[in-house]
Amino acid sequence: MRLVTRARLKSPWILHFDCGSCNGCDIEILAALTPKFDAERLGVVNIGDPKQADVIVVTGPANPRSARALRSLYEQTPDPKVVVAVGACAATGGVFRNCENVFGGVDKVIPVDVYVPGCAARPEQIIDGLLLALRKLKEKDGG
Repeated sequence: MRLVTRARLKSPWILHFDCGSCNGCDIEILAALTPKFDAERLGVVNIGDPKQADVIVVTGPANPRSARALRSLYEQTPDPKVVVAVGACAATGGVFRNCENVFGGVDKVIPVDVYVPGCAARPEQIIDGLLLALRKLKEKDGG
C-alpha cells in the first residue's frame, strides 16, 4: 500500500472519467479548474494516468460499455484512493436511470467515497467534494 504523504494531500492528482453523461458536470469540473474558481490553488492537478492518481472523479451513469473501462481505471489506481461521483447521473443514473442500458450510479461498478449532488453540480460543490475526498484519503491511510 502506498503511503499518502503530506505532499500528496496538499497536491492531489485527480483522474476524471466520463461514463457517458450529457457533459454538463464535465464542463463544471473544468470550470472548477479555471482561474475563476481555481481548484488548482488547493494543489489539485488533473491528470490522465490512473497509475499516478489519488482521486478518481466520475461523471455520468454506469452502463455496460463504461463499466469495463471504469473498473479497469479503478484497478490501475494505486491504494489508497478515493472515488468522487459528481452529479445526479453518477450518483443514481439521473435522467438516464430508466434507460435499459443504464445500471444506475457508478457505485454499481466501483465503490464511491464522496457524492457531489446536482444536475449539473456547481464548481463550488465539486471543490467541496474534493476537499472531503482528501479527508477520506487521509483516513484510509490511517492518518
